[in-house]
Amino acid sequence: MKPNIVEFVVHGRYALFSDPINRMGGEKLTYQVPTYEALKGILSSVYWKPTFTWVIDEVRILNPIRSQSQAIRPIMYGGGNTLSIYTYLSDVAYQVRAHFEWNMNRPELTHDRNENKHHNIAKRCIERGGRRDIFIGTRECQGYVEACNFGEGEGFYDNYGEMPLGVMFHGFTYPDEGNTQKLVARFWKPIMKDGIIQFKRPEECNIQRELLQTGTKVFTFEANNVMPVEQFDWCKEFGGEAVELG
Repeated sequence: MKPNIVEFVVHGRYALFSDPINRMGGEKLTYQVPTYEALKGILSSVYWKPTFTWVIDEVRILNPIRSQSQAIRPIMYGGGNTLSIYTYLSDVAYQVRAHFEWNMNRPELTHDRNENKHHNIAKRCIERGGRRDIFIGTRECQGYVEACNFGEGEGFYDNYGEMPLGVMFHGFTYPDEGNTQKLVARFWKPIMKDGIIQFKRPEECNIQRELLQTGTKVFTFEANNVMPVEQFDWCKEFGGEAVELG
């Protein structure tokens, strides 16, 4: 158990967790369970700073997995509308356990590494429903966050046994999080056991696809004389860009 663990439940009327690589086809089909990246995005909407990175430990599926299809008229890239069928999950509720770790690729934010401060802020934000709007997978699926104790209450899949879920999208490895100058998509093969999915850490996912070569922006505080910009000349070697925050 990490000392900066947070636990919460997120619920809503609809959810849509899909592989972003397949979304270009126009019609969206949801996974049966939430992805690591979707839960990380929900927690980032609750509270996030570049000083740390959220790590999702596990999720518990509370309600039965049910899907519902709806006819949608999305806007086409070239203008106008088209017709599509989106398949959503309906009446969803998930208990989530996560913790944060310092982003060691952000040396310019070393002064902000105060574990008690960020942990207490995160817990207060969860109690108040988050700092920003919560979306369960996609923008049209509004969600709500509440504090909870992970494992409390009854779940539909308690004592259900193991359920393999095949190959699923895990998440993105961004340049400033993976100690690399690449944007990488990760995949894995989860198994739900008694309604609980224990996530692999991002660096443990061995199925990966490189999407983009990019750089990392560096935050500096020249006005407060916390760290001079000259200390970050190394970032230019990788195509990075310094950003003044005076």
